[in-house]
Amino acid sequence: MNYEAVIGLEVHVQIKTRSKMFTRVAAGYGQPENTLTDPTVLALPGALPVMNKAAVDAIIKAGLMLGCEIAPVCKWDRKNYFYPDSPKNYQISQYDQPICIGGTVEIELPGAARNILGEHKAIPLTRIHLEEDVGKLNHGAGGSLIDYNRAGTPLMEIVSDPAMHSAEEAYAYLQSLRTSIVYAGISDCDMEKGQLRCDANISIRPVGETKLGTKVELKNLNSISFVRDGIAHEIARQIAVTKAGGLIVQETRDYDGITGTSQSLRSKEMAHDYRYFPDPDLMPVKVDADWKARLAAELPERPFDKQSRFMGATAEGGYALPYTLASVLITDRELADWFETAVKLAGSALAQSVGNWIVNDLLRELAASGVALTEAKVTPAALAELVKLIDAGTLLQNAAKEVFADLVATGDAPAAIVARKGLAAAPTDSAELETWCREAIAANAKAVAEFKAGKESALNGLKGPVMKAAKGKANPKAVDETLRRLLAAS
Repeated sequence: MNYEAVIGLEVHVQIKTRSKMFTRVAAGYGQPENTLTDPTVLALPGALPVMNKAAVDAIIKAGLMLGCEIAPVCKWDRKNYFYPDSPKNYQISQYDQPICIGGTVEIELPGAARNILGEHKAIPLTRIHLEEDVGKLNHGAGGSLIDYNRAGTPLMEIVSDPAMHSAEEAYAYLQSLRTSIVYAGISDCDMEKGQLRCDANISIRPVGETKLGTKVELKNLNSISFVRDGIAHEIARQIAVTKAGGLIVQETRDYDGITGTSQSLRSKEMAHDYRYFPDPDLMPVKVDADWKARLAAELPERPFDKQSRFMGATAEGGYALPYTLASVLITDRELADWFETAVKLAGSALAQSVGNWIVNDLLRELAASGVALTEAKVTPAALAELVKLIDAGTLLQNAAKEVFADLVATGDAPAAIVARKGLAAAPTDSAELETWCREAIAANAKAVAEFKAGKESALNGLKGPVMKAAKGKANPKAVDETLRRLLAAS
């Protein structure tokens, strides 16, 4: 019998605000233990919560970014449970009236090859609600210590429908969700800092069956890659147990991404009774049309919309980029904006050249040096100048690599580097160039025939001999134009 997996993800995202959800005490990471607290965080007698409007703004933005319905009224509820990291013994959350309902996360699955656009799917969401985070338990040999610095931090819980069927879909979902949230400035989504945390609910069923199987919750998935690997491991485990005649029990399992194994944490035969009831200290929140419109106006272009535009026609605001460039540039909003700034200065006709320099050279240099894009000495204006020098024939491609390396190191203007190093291309005699081009055409009948038959890349088979005859110093643009002119006339 063949089985299919059914996967739903619960993703918790810390919202990036200056203060916590229900108090003015600062929110942050990396501070000395238990320094970001106050009477409200610690639930001391008489302390009352006051809602952080910036956090509500952020979750509305997230909902709009993901196509959710924004509820006209939402309310706050107390989720009651005892655990040492929750000083109140309850969590302020949203139960039956969340602020965001429905919505979708667009994902892109791997293509048949790395340079091919993959299938896009819309994964439906159930809801997004707002709550407060809990503290952190630090376990040691002598016992456990509690740090309440994280307690009270604004936290979104994004709940998907059980609508994914493979580890790759779950991986693509998390990547897309993270990119959208970071694009909108809602969170940095740094999993190492606990800003994004994910639990996966996984079940299997015979192919063709519509009823859901017994689900297993997988916890402690502390990287997006571990989510993918953990889900793949759990699917294989459940299939093996079922085929061996065993039964899947509802439980919570811990996945170890280092060893690639999981173990049972606890059984989960029944849903917890959290005894939700409306928080008596907080009023419901009404979200009117003006509030939504103001936040919608602040949203950035969605990542996959940007990818489509970058690959689209220039007449429609696009740049006709290949997928290999567009898919890299849109992963980071700052990088995409950097690219567009450079293209505006260089001209849209040079967009692909700008993209190539960024993806193939700039990102490599930044990674090697550990320098962030915002701290790089290379500016969009400098790259635009470099690309224009190459296009004008002032700078040949080999020399341009040397100029770029100097530009990364010094931040000097490309023209100044060219002058300082004497790298300007020598002008080629037009008659001599035409002679070389005619000789290349005469000696490469196959390339000529292929080019005339519509194979554009065949022209490279003619450019090579010309550049060799010119000892690498001919203007590539002039070579291209001369060859095309002679071939059109022949």
